[in-house]
Amino acid sequence: MLEATPLGEGWNLRHDSDTLPATVPGCVHTDLMAAGVIPDPFLGRNETEVAWVGRREWTYEREIGGPWGQEQTDLVFDGLDTVAEISLDGRLLGKVRNMHRSYRFDVTGLSGRLSVRFVSAYAEAEAVRGRVGERPAAYAEPYQYLRKMACSFGWDWGPTLVTAGIWRPVRLEHWSTARIARVRPMVTVEEGTGVVELAVDVERTRVEAPLAVEATVAGVRARAEIDGTGGTVRLRVPDPRLWWPRGYGEQPLYDVELRLLHGDEALDVWRRRIGFRTVELDRRPDAHGTGFTLVVNGERLFARGVNWIPDDVFPSRITRERYRRRLEQAAGAGVDLVRIWGGGIYESADFYDACDELGLLVWQDFPFACAAYPEEQPLRGEVEAEARENVVRLMPHPSLVLWNGNNENLWGFRDWEWEPRLAGTSWGEGYYLGMLPRVVAESDPTRPYTAGSPWSGSWRHHPNDPAHGTHHSWEVWNREDYADYRLSVPRFVAEFGWQAPPAHTTLRRALPGEELAPDSPGMLHHQKADDGNGKLERGLQRHFAVPEGDFDRWHYLMQLNQARAVAAGIEHWRSHWPVCAGTVVWQLNDCWPVTSWAAIDGDGREKPLYHELRRLYADRLPTFQVRDGGLVLAAVNQGAEEWRGTLTLRRLSVEGGVLGRKDVELAAGRRAVTRVDVPRELTPAGPGEFLVADVDGLRALHFPVPDREVLYPVPEFDVRLAPGGITVTARTLVRDLLLQADRLDPGARADRGLVTLLPGEEVTIGVRGWKTPDAKTARSALYCVEPTR
Repeated sequence: MLEATPLGEGWNLRHDSDTLPATVPGCVHTDLMAAGVIPDPFLGRNETEVAWVGRREWTYEREIGGPWGQEQTDLVFDGLDTVAEISLDGRLLGKVRNMHRSYRFDVTGLSGRLSVRFVSAYAEAEAVRGRVGERPAAYAEPYQYLRKMACSFGWDWGPTLVTAGIWRPVRLEHWSTARIARVRPMVTVEEGTGVVELAVDVERTRVEAPLAVEATVAGVRARAEIDGTGGTVRLRVPDPRLWWPRGYGEQPLYDVELRLLHGDEALDVWRRRIGFRTVELDRRPDAHGTGFTLVVNGERLFARGVNWIPDDVFPSRITRERYRRRLEQAAGAGVDLVRIWGGGIYESADFYDACDELGLLVWQDFPFACAAYPEEQPLRGEVEAEARENVVRLMPHPSLVLWNGNNENLWGFRDWEWEPRLAGTSWGEGYYLGMLPRVVAESDPTRPYTAGSPWSGSWRHHPNDPAHGTHHSWEVWNREDYADYRLSVPRFVAEFGWQAPPAHTTLRRALPGEELAPDSPGMLHHQKADDGNGKLERGLQRHFAVPEGDFDRWHYLMQLNQARAVAAGIEHWRSHWPVCAGTVVWQLNDCWPVTSWAAIDGDGREKPLYHELRRLYADRLPTFQVRDGGLVLAAVNQGAEEWRGTLTLRRLSVEGGVLGRKDVELAAGRRAVTRVDVPRELTPAGPGEFLVADVDGLRALHFPVPDREVLYPVPEFDVRLAPGGITVTARTLVRDLLLQADRLDPGARADRGLVTLLPGEEVTIGVRGWKTPDAKTARSALYCVEPTR
């Protein structure tokens, strides 16, 4: 039987004559921090002080003993970041140059000092650029010249911390006769029967040994002989329980075990969990253009998505528990799809396991983002090898429903002046429209592939044409008012978003001792977007007066504006289902403390946007929309049952007076949108009026003018302690009340975000992690919209 010896202990990190203890898995930066050599680069402006780390060579070393008592011993690295030479007892085992692959070396009979020498990623990138020529990119750093997590080199939300190290586990594997080299699992459903086909590759030490494989799943057993180095075993599971996305059904998972046999002896075992489900991508043309609708088990979905970036600049620090916690936050916000963005990594099995269990669909980008990528060697062979390995590695996971070739590169070629600069040289098109779809078709034909995001489906349409395929909506954030989201109905919005600063306590930790201001040195350093603060201010000015000299007020309004912006887009696009079939918010998470588009900040704290997503992505969403010059109430019902209820429409004055009322019987079909016309006599006429819709405990609001023009009263409310939180009672209209729980205690969390109260209404806000509750402190942590005058 194959045996494994973990090699996580006993490592040292060496540079020149300096040696210090190393943690594996890990990276140079985390080891240097642990030894006190460098400061935490997340704090203040320390990022710039540690830039030298990414430009040095580093060597990891440890001793390996032996012999091991079996015919062959392999040294296995699950991940090396990125360009390295591996030697054992002075003998070169190999050279590697791809962070996204695993590596195996035969070390039978060898022992002594194991050395992994990492070359600077900058040096490698410059060498490759010298061989293949210049390629344009959205950022100045040379990330397109090597197969490494692109955002290590910085992004418009991330620091430039160019890592190196043994970032995934390493071990010795000892085996005799044969081992399982690869299992390619094809899981399908055919006329109600689950079909599992396991294509098995084996590696042998004895060519003549007769081998067989035996597989079991759900009580079904099958056996097949191995012919040479490969074979296939097929199992049919009658009436399996189907795996569904969250909100559509349950997520039953089945254990699959495959044993490699030599006679009665089990030589090796492969175990995974699978789920039975079907997935299609409906891209048929229609009267509106070209669709992009995910279909799971025959059910057409409006995808309620978020974009995922690496949860830490140093991904070796992301534990199974941290993955689970972050993805539970996503599920708790009503999310049912997570897009793994192409400037990051293929995540660890822990990520996909959690998605399998939580019912989160996974859209997986191949790691290409915002650059022209050379198609010459040495990159071409690396790209194909990594794609083949990771497609097969991730195939067992039912949560994985879509392969995507790249992020924004097809769009960049057409719109970012790449085409004339490239002058006919390779830029990645051969990957996205040739190699990658071929690899997916050959290895994983059960899942759809799309060439990029955004992508209209062919060069006959502009890559970012909202009427065809996927669309990235960034003109609004960069140049326009978020109200302009309502001017178009893309078929699928794969990226859009609005910035806001992180939680107050997160800022205090990241910027110790700094007097916080929008333009203070630390705040500017932790704002990586081009003219980010300018865009924040211009976006706020359209709706609110920008507070001068009041950072706390500025902080609240910026977080409010982020939630308002994202709500404007999602409410509009959801109301246009099935023409629009999904929204994927940029972004769920952050990799460090920063002003960004994230709903959860770099310390894991939830911004108001996070809580707003819970409302926006709920199965049932009432929203006011303008249609054909008139106002309608769109009742969006993504639930499995018809939505029936009494809809109450009220036209109110800002002082609380009822100016008109009407009750309407609402009936919205399952997975459908119903629109109710608002009578003209209920349409608010000016800055002193607004419209309220209530149905089944859900509420929609419509103010006819921007907040800066609304004649808000001075907000008045009472606060008292309640079991597990506080209760707020409004004496006037209180618009977008927010409890910033981290101001009560750094570990405190509130169970809700922004809430609007009419006069006489009250809300109880649950708070956990608050050690010394008192009403006065609670009041100081409450913010709401105030009149502009």
